[in-house]
Amino acid sequence: MPRPEVLERIKDAEAEADEIVAEAEAEADEIVADAREEADEIIETAREEAEEAAQQRIEAAREELQDEREAILAEGDEEREALREEAAGREDEVVDFVLERFEAAVEAQG
Repeated sequence: MPRPEVLERIKDAEAEADEIVAEAEAEADEIVADAREEADEIIETAREEAEEAAQQRIEAAREELQDEREAILAEGDEEREALREEAAGREDEVVDFVLERFEAAVEAQG
């Protein structure tokens, strides 16, 4: 084979190799871009799921605190009513005690 033909074939082979490399690089860039996009989507989905889970935990805690608050208020109401009933039952006793003290104070002055 004559030298010019060999040189031409080498040049053609080099051009074909350059084209193959360029295509491979373009394909690699596309694969990397797709992978980044997919990773971003996965991260966003995970972020959304984490935020939703956090909101659910916050809502559950609020409900629990509301239930606890209501229980404490109910207990306070019961205690207040018990004290009110106890005080109402002792009114006569208190009146008698106050009268005795008042009478004793009057007698002490006179």
